[in-house]
This record gives sequence, C-alpha cells and structure tokens, in this order.
Amino acid sequence: MTWAEFLPLIFMAVMGLALLAYVVLDGYDLGVGLLLPLGERDQKDTMIASIGPFWDANETWLVLGVGVLLVAFPKAHGIVLQALYLPVAVMLVGLILRGVAFDFRVKAPTRYLPFWNRAFFAGSLAASMAQGWMLGSYITGFDTGPIGLLFSLGIAVTLPAAYLLLGAGWLIMKTEGELRHRAVGWARRALWPMGVALLAISAATPLVNQAVVEKWFGLPQIFALLPVPLICAAAFFAVHWVVTRPKLIDAGYGWLVFVNTVLIFVLAFFGLAYSIFPDIVIGRLTLWDAAAATSSLTVIFVGVAITLPVIVVYTIYLYRVFWGKAHPLTYN
Repeated sequence: MTWAEFLPLIFMAVMGLALLAYVVLDGYDLGVGLLLPLGERDQKDTMIASIGPFWDANETWLVLGVGVLLVAFPKAHGIVLQALYLPVAVMLVGLILRGVAFDFRVKAPTRYLPFWNRAFFAGSLAASMAQGWMLGSYITGFDTGPIGLLFSLGIAVTLPAAYLLLGAGWLIMKTEGELRHRAVGWARRALWPMGVALLAISAATPLVNQAVVEKWFGLPQIFALLPVPLICAAAFFAVHWVVTRPKLIDAGYGWLVFVNTVLIFVLAFFGLAYSIFPDIVIGRLTLWDAAAATSSLTVIFVGVAITLPVIVVYTIYLYRVFWGKAHPLTYN
C-alpha cells in the first residue's frame, strides 16, 4: 500500500477515535443531564458537580472529529453536513443551552434555579436525540423515504436510553449514599429499554442497508464476527448482575456498570465501522474518493500528529486530577 493510499486510512482512524471518545465521554454527561430531573435539590448539585470538570473538555473530541472530516475528507463533509444540517443545528443549540444552564444555575438568583435545571435537561435531551437522528440517517445513507425516516426516528428516541445508562453508571462511580442508591435504580430501569433498543437497531440495520447482510452473515465471516454480539450480551448481563445486587455496589464493584456499558458502546461502534468500511458516505463515496490531495493530507498529518497526543494526555491528566467522589458544586 502506497503512502497516498495509507494516509486516508490514518485520518479515518483518527476521526473514528475522536467520535468514539466523544460518544463515550460526552455520552455520560448527557446522560447525567437527562437524569437531572429525577434528583432531589441537593442531589442535583452533586450530579452537576460530578461532570463539572469534564463536560466541556469532553466536547473537544467532537471538534476534532468534525475538523478531521472537514480538512481530510472535504467531499464527504459537504454531503454529510448538507444532509444533516437541521439535526446538527438542533444538537448545537442543545449543547449551547447546556453550557449556559451549567453556569447560570449556580450564578443566577435561587428562584431561577428550577428554570436552569430544566434548561440543562432540555439541552441534554435535544443534543441526544439529534445525535440519534444523525446516526440513523447516516446508516441509511441519508434515505428520506418513510423507512429511512422511521429508522432515524427510532434511533433518535432510543439513543437517550443508552446515554441514561451510561450516566447512571457514572453516578454510581462518582457519588455516595442516597444518590448512589438512586443511580442504581435509574440504571436498572434504563437497562432493558437500552437492550431492547440495541437489538431492534441491530435487526433493522440489515433491512435498511443491504450491504450489511453480506458482511455479517456471509461465510466464513459470520463465525469470525460471532464474538462481537456474544461479548455485547455478556457485558449487558454483567451490568444487570451488578445493578440487581446492591451488596456488590457497596463492596466497590459499581464501576462495572460504567465499564461494561462503555464496552457495549465500543463494540457497537466497531461493528458499525466494519459494516460501512471502506465507505465514508454509505453507497456514495469511499474514504479514498473523498480524501483531500495527498500533499494536503501530509501537511495536515503533521498537525494531527502534534494535536492528538496533546488532547489524549490532557484528557488523561484531567480525569486523574479530578477523579474521586463528587461533592455539591460551588463557585467562590
């Protein structure tokens, strides 16, 4: 493989890593935002504090992923953003609303606190559902027919359930006492809707994208890929096993809920990546067709080689510094 052929693969991997990191990292703080109305007054402060040091840094990965799409695959960027203009706008409005509500809920007069709590929830819900719609639309190749729109709507409704479970797992790790106990209950209630949604999406995807059928159910790849759904099922039941046994949570094994939920996200992501490769716009453009000129990619590669390690190190350092149990958020 020549350098010109290998470079697009590198940028595809970087973009995939960035989007996966975003979905996992921003997914749990979106989940906490979705759970916010279920907490008591003091619990809401602790819930917000649990994501306080991280939530804006998590969105750095979204900027990196979209930036790589823009500079490395400009043809794909034009098609994707044109097709997803409205849900992208809704997502951005939701993320902005979350940012505004995060600050104003503490700095504004106390009587406005319920309003800003509702705004934080609304922003989290809008961003989550918009991301679900974008994912569904992308999988169908931006099909605007009834089946494509119904599939996109289905993922828009179900993706928040996955974020709810991720957020509940985060709170189980980061909180104590009554809030942690309630987070276990939230995880228990979100688990089966998320599982049913994942099964429905997995079953429907081959129907809306015929290329998936041959990749997953042909021979011999069906046997090589069998561990993916089996591990997903094992991770799902591991979460169920933990959340139905409070003694395990008290013994310090609550982290298994978050870790196994992340494992499900990662396996689903790599399953999707395998299903669509080498297309970057399904049925329209391969990553080599959409890539910028080799000379441009070479220059960009230098910048990414510097930027990506900095973001990774910064993220690891951030989580290491602020790791530990959360306490109510205050501003001095």
